[in-house]
Amino acid sequence: MTAARLLLALNLALLAACASAPKQNVTVEKQSACPLKLKAGQNLTLTLPSNPTTGYRWAIQDSAGGVLRSLGPEVYSNPEDAGVVGAAGQSTWRFQAFTAGSGRLRLTSQQPWAPEVNPVDTFDCAITVN
Repeated sequence: MTAARLLLALNLALLAACASAPKQNVTVEKQSACPLKLKAGQNLTLTLPSNPTTGYRWAIQDSAGGVLRSLGPEVYSNPEDAGVVGAAGQSTWRFQAFTAGSGRLRLTSQQPWAPEVNPVDTFDCAITVN
């Protein structure tokens, strides 16, 4: 086999391997994207609408700790073009799938000083890591 043919075969094999590899980063913005199936090592970014100026905050109730590892605290950002004090923004969390298994990623939105009041919103997602 000539060097050119060998190189072509190697390139095709690498291209096929890349095409079948899962995306390293998975982004979720809606519960309709659930349930999620991840591979160990994949990163999960969860972004939910948020407006802490109303007193309502997202709180993690279950972080699927058996299969997900947090990569840092919640990060809040608001759109720069809003131009309005108190405008809504987004809260973002980052996790990494680190071991095979399943769990639930569950967050609730409520006022922290009123835990007896039902949450105004809930995010609940089944996570499976292979």
